Amino acid sequence: MQRGNNRQACFYADDDYVFYLDWLKEYARKAGCQIHAYVLMTNHVHLLISSLRADGAGILMKALGQRYVQYVNRQYRRSGTLWEGRFRSCLVQQDEYLLSCHRYIELNPVRAGMVSHPGDYPWSSYRANGQGEADALVSPQPAVLAAGRHSCRTL
Repeated sequence: MQRGNNRQACFYADDDYVFYLDWLKEYARKAGCQIHAYVLMTNHVHLLISSLRADGAGILMKALGQRYVQYVNRQYRRSGTLWEGRFRSCLVQQDEYLLSCHRYIELNPVRAGMVSHPGDYPWSSYRANGQGEADALVSPQPAVLAAGRHSCRTL
C-alpha cells in the first residue's frame, strides 16, 4: 500500500492512472513480480503481488514510485514528495488471509462510495479477476482461482 502525502491526491486525470499501470507492468516484469490484484484510488494504491526474489517488491515499488513522482511533478508543475513515506507491505502466507486481502483491494472503491459495484471502477483488477476480462497486468493467484470468481463478489 502506498498513500499520497498528507492523504492528498496522487492521481488527477485518467492519463495518470494509465501511465501508472503501464509502468507497474514494466517494473513488475523487470523485478520478477506478479500482480494478482490492484486498485488505484485517488489518493492511494493497493497491490497484491508475489515475487520470486526476496527484494522484488522493494525494487518494483522504488522504481515505480520514482518514475511516477517525476511524471506528476513535471506534468503538474509541482515539486517535492508525492508519497507519504515508503510503501507499506505485509507478508501474506495463509490462503484465507490472501482471499481477504484480495477482496479488500478490489472492493475498496465500493466501500469508499465511489461506485456501487466493483466492476464499475476502471482502475482495479476486479474486471479481470471477478469478470474474466483480459488484463495483461494481472496474473491470477492460484488460491483465488481455486476459490472461484464469486469469492471476490461478496460484499
